[in-house]
Amino acid sequence: MNPTVKGLWNIVLSGYPKSGKTMLANRLIAENKSFARIGVDQLRMMLFNEAPPCRDEFLIYFMIAEMRDDLLKKGYSVVIDSTASDNVTREFLTVTKVRHVNRLLVVLNVDREVLINRSVEKFGDAHLVFA
Repeated sequence: MNPTVKGLWNIVLSGYPKSGKTMLANRLIAENKSFARIGVDQLRMMLFNEAPPCRDEFLIYFMIAEMRDDLLKKGYSVVIDSTASDNVTREFLTVTKVRHVNRLLVVLNVDREVLINRSVEKFGDAHLVFA
């Protein structure tokens, strides 16, 4: 049984690289046809081909906020998949000008040793975990 999600949602998934944000985001949009995913890291790579922080983080987050609000206005709930390591960024991503939107911040907390192993496997080092 797949329960229907009621109302509009702005869900922000935050956590270290390889913590499972994208996997959870993809699962949410696969199971809920009225959900759309915005991948901050993918947008950053597409525009600048740089890992976080890139040369214009302000532009990246401005674009994320605009895309989020446009999707919400069109009736889509939004899942934002972002490292968002500080509270200022998390707050920025959860606040929208669109009215009557449920907000949810999910911070994925994964054991440090697991993150290091996943990071070394994918990137060849654990630089992003140590940063």
